Amino acid sequence: MTGQGRAVELSALQRICWLRLIRSENVGPATFRSLINHFGSAEAALDALPALARRGGSTAISVPSIAQAEAEIERTLDHGARLVAISEPLYPAYLRQIAAPPPLVTIRGGSPELFGRPTAAIVGSRNASLIGHKMAERLGRGLGEAGFVVVSGLARGIDGAAHRAAIDTGTVAVIAGGIDHVYPEEHGPLMEEIVGKGGAILTEMPFGWNPRAKDFPRRNRIVSGMSLGVVVVEAAARSGTLHTARYALDQGREVFAVPGSPMDPRAEGTNRLIRDGATLTRSAEDVITVLRPMLEHDAPSFLELRERDQDDARADSIGSESRAAVIGALGPAPVAIDDIILHTGLTPSVVSVILLELDLAGRVERHGSQLVSLVR
Repeated sequence: MTGQGRAVELSALQRICWLRLIRSENVGPATFRSLINHFGSAEAALDALPALARRGGSTAISVPSIAQAEAEIERTLDHGARLVAISEPLYPAYLRQIAAPPPLVTIRGGSPELFGRPTAAIVGSRNASLIGHKMAERLGRGLGEAGFVVVSGLARGIDGAAHRAAIDTGTVAVIAGGIDHVYPEEHGPLMEEIVGKGGAILTEMPFGWNPRAKDFPRRNRIVSGMSLGVVVVEAAARSGTLHTARYALDQGREVFAVPGSPMDPRAEGTNRLIRDGATLTRSAEDVITVLRPMLEHDAPSFLELRERDQDDARADSIGSESRAAVIGALGPAPVAIDDIILHTGLTPSVVSVILLELDLAGRVERHGSQLVSLVR
């Protein structure tokens, strides 16, 4: 994914291949990107998967069939949603900028106009106070009236209040399950109202997926990745909301926090964020003042995943010594891929192929796009 250019719509065959590849065992966004960059297309990468996994030490790898991919696409369309690739116009512009963005997302509702507007996230405690609810509503309404699309996670408490406040001006709910799953269930009517008013529901998870605990941090990463800034309204010291703030910092986003009483445990996390440098936020104008200058820059360009590495390497020509050297450079702590290249003296393409083999065999874990570690 090294090039930038115009928007590119996938063909029907490409969409099936992309979907099969991202739904394959041990293929996440970072691995997907490496496979496309190395093999030049999803179709070629799919052909290479079994041999790569065997060389990495796996006896087999699960790859969805064409029929299974077609069925997911059909179910998604029947639900009033569509699968959108990173190169296509409807893909959220700022999400393209993060490390290892999801190559495909499922979107229900929305429009190119909605996803072309500036975005700001509002997140916070599920067990929010009355004041927290009112603050989220005031922020959501103010940001919406200023032209921002409000992004949140459709959770109880602050998320729901933010969505409701911005429902007439534009809001996007990022969910942790499949596009057909509503969580929490009582937000089913809210989800329908969001879509009916021109907003959108977005997920990277497969159709039919029941959200698990570990899926919510993935959702939070998309919430922050879609947004120029993240506003936190009430968060306990160990709140999952703080994960969203950390993702935002890692992604180079602005972080805002609403102060609260030192006596209220729901404000401990937000007060700590302010102590650590987050912008103290009393109104939507505090957010707009920081984010508005960013709008003078051009929106992120469309990213193409069609370029082949110039330094190509054939997997079947890589010797066992090279594989041993890469494995020897890895450990349980994340290590930069560039450091592996320097340590082993191997070319970037050779290291990339070996890491792909280990990744597809489930022996390494990706941390973003540039860090890897051995699976414990």
